[in-house]
Amino acid sequence: MSFLVFEGLDGSGKSSLMVALEQELQNKNISFYRTREPGGTPLGDEIRNMILRKEGPAPVSRAELLLYEASRAQHVEQIIRPKLASGVWVLCDRFTASSVAFQGGGRDISESDVVSLNNFATGNLKPDLTILLDLSVEESRRRRQGRGAQNGEEEDRIESEADSFHEKVRLSFLKQAKADSKGWLVLNAQEPPQVLFQQLVQALHERKIL
Repeated sequence: MSFLVFEGLDGSGKSSLMVALEQELQNKNISFYRTREPGGTPLGDEIRNMILRKEGPAPVSRAELLLYEASRAQHVEQIIRPKLASGVWVLCDRFTASSVAFQGGGRDISESDVVSLNNFATGNLKPDLTILLDLSVEESRRRRQGRGAQNGEEEDRIESEADSFHEKVRLSFLKQAKADSKGWLVLNAQEPPQVLFQQLVQALHERKIL
């Protein structure tokens, strides 16, 4: 079993890459479970709505971080650890690195405080590999706007933040990846989906994960 996390700015193609990997695992008869953060459990989904909704009072930065961590603690305890213990791969759309990037980088909360809370919420659970789909803020915005025009969905509270916020988030992701090259795989999200998938599978083989 393996615990893989997919990170990146919104619109970077995380979902498409996860779907492609799911098909590969199915072809190899490998059991997997796909999940996301914030959310992943009934309680986590309620917290997700509190965090991302644009109507009503917005949480202050520290409250926002604590809401993410509450959702994560429930997620790890009820879903991620039990799945891993049963030998199932877990594919997660966002995890602890997002809190470092969005609340540490974007909200300017002390990174050490975010890491400490991450460790508390997860019981020090770490992914086997974090896959970062790196995308410029400009391209992320263009893709989000195109997606909204296509399906009629409005951006959530976090997506609606200024470009300067998302630039700090992106830089934090890249900083984290540089500090832990063995635990991260950085992919250029401008590449075609099939190329990204091939690069991911090759990396999983090289790291003896797949």
